[in-house]
Amino acid sequence: MCRNIKTLFNFEPPATEDEIHASALQFVRKLSGFNKPSQANEEAFELAVAEVSEAARKLLTSLHTHAPTRDREIEAEKAKERSRLRFG
Repeated sequence: MCRNIKTLFNFEPPATEDEIHASALQFVRKLSGFNKPSQANEEAFELAVAEVSEAARKLLTSLHTHAPTRDREIEAEKAKERSRLRFG
């Protein structure tokens, strides 16, 4: 699991294009093993990021839930607390 990929569904306000792109970039970096691809691989890398972004966007717009929307600030505080408990 990529720890830098954040949950984007069911937040108010909804995920931005930048957040979707950042998650797609992290996913492609993890799969490829490249932080920054070589010039020979740059086109394939960028295409993969664009395709994963589009798939993520489609997924996020098609999901439905009856759960109340989550608050970004509250979720960030919960993450900080989990990190504090885990790492001290």
